[in-house]
Amino acid sequence: MSSEALKIPKKQKLVTLWVHPEGRVIGSMYLYEQSESHSGEEQPVEVLNNEAPFLVLHREDLDEARFYNKNSIVRVEYDADAPENASDLTTLQCRLHMMDGSMFEGAIKEFLDPEHARLYDYINQSGERFVKLHVDDTRTYLVNKAYIVHIAQLD
Repeated sequence: MSSEALKIPKKQKLVTLWVHPEGRVIGSMYLYEQSESHSGEEQPVEVLNNEAPFLVLHREDLDEARFYNKNSIVRVEYDADAPENASDLTTLQCRLHMMDGSMFEGAIKEFLDPEHARLYDYINQSGERFVKLHVDDTRTYLVNKAYIVHIAQLD
């Protein structure tokens, strides 16, 4: 049996990781061409919020794959995906204050149960280690909740 037959089809997505204590790391995450939970390809937030404690990142500068502990990843930045046009998305404008003193403003856009669509409800979802923040039309941040000091809702 050839090793090609054992490969799982994946695409690379260029991202910037901010890792504690290493700092800024640029590389590509591997994403399934088909997500297990929705139509279309897997999203970076799915990789970061799955149960596996490490993710694989291909470092172009070193031409090697490294395995990063998700607990040490402060945030992940990447080019924004195509905007979702779903009318039932809840949009929560907010400001995140981080342990290192940095601050980010943006919007959380998620499908939320109307009875649990407050920012407090979203941020306290169990099993979700990273918050997806749409910083603007061109950038998306995935922020590790463990590094958030406080979060405030904006009008």
